[in-house]
Amino acid sequence: MNFLKQTLATIALCFALQYFLPWWTLAIGAFAAGYWFRNKGIVSFAAGFAGVALLWFATALIIDLQTQSILTEKVARLFPTKTPVLLFVLTAFVGALPGGFAALTGSLIKSNR
Repeated sequence: MNFLKQTLATIALCFALQYFLPWWTLAIGAFAAGYWFRNKGIVSFAAGFAGVALLWFATALIIDLQTQSILTEKVARLFPTKTPVLLFVLTAFVGALPGGFAALTGSLIKSNR
């Protein structure tokens, strides 16, 4: 249950921070959620990873739907598979890594205090 709470908190914090600030502020939100919820290391990493991945996947999908896939199709042609779905997955993965590591860092700092 703490995993789900941390994931939702990560999504909310990262969305709020990234709405006004640069993309890298997702690490601050994931760190704060990892620090607040006292999960073990792998659980905290997974919650931060999943939260940011879901947020970035949903954001990329919404932007794609609003712009009728113009930019997404052009960028997807640069990849060998030429599918926009791969671009969404790659975007989610690239954002999820710093989110997961920031949440892990927050949980490890909390456990060492």
